[in-house]
Amino acid sequence: MSFYSFLKSRKSIRKFQNKQVEKEKIDIILKSALLSPSSRSRRPWEFIVVTDKDILNALSKCREHSSSFLADAPLGIVVIADPNACDVWVEDASIASIIIQLAAQSLGLGSCWIQVRERYHAGNTKAGDYIKNILGIPEKYEVECMVAIGYPAEEKKPYDDSQLAYEKIHYERY
Repeated sequence: MSFYSFLKSRKSIRKFQNKQVEKEKIDIILKSALLSPSSRSRRPWEFIVVTDKDILNALSKCREHSSSFLADAPLGIVVIADPNACDVWVEDASIASIIIQLAAQSLGLGSCWIQVRERYHAGNTKAGDYIKNILGIPEKYEVECMVAIGYPAEEKKPYDDSQLAYEKIHYERY
C-alpha cells in the first residue's frame, strides 16, 4: 500500500471493540512517538499510557462534549509537553500525536484525537487541569491532547479523491 493510500484509509474511530491492545503494539506506537521530529531536537513531549478502565472513564469526562468515547477505548495516550523546554511545544506535541495515530493505523488499530489544550471541563476549569489532577501530572506541563486507540468497532470508507478540498492548494502565489 502506498503512503497516499494509507492516508486515505485513516479515519477517526470513536467506537472500539472490547479487545485489549497487545503490549507489543503499544510498544511500537510509543517508540514511533519517540522518533517524532521536534524543533532543535528539544523533545518537549512526554506520553502517559492509560489502559485502566476507571482512569479512562474519568479522563473521558475531561470536556463537556466530544471526549466521552474514550471511556470505551482500551487504550489512551495522553500527550503532554513542557512549554519551558521549547517555544514550539504545541507544534512538537501535535506532530508526535499524529505519529501516534499513524503508527496505530499501521498496526490495524483505529484512533481519534481528543483536543485538550484550550478546552474546558466544566465552568472555568481547564480540561488540562482536570487531567493533570487525575494523572498526577506536574504543574510545569501542559496537556496538548489525548489519543483514544483500539480495534475499530465501526467501518468507514476511505477518502475519495473527489472529496479533497483542492481549492485549498495554491501555486506560486495565493
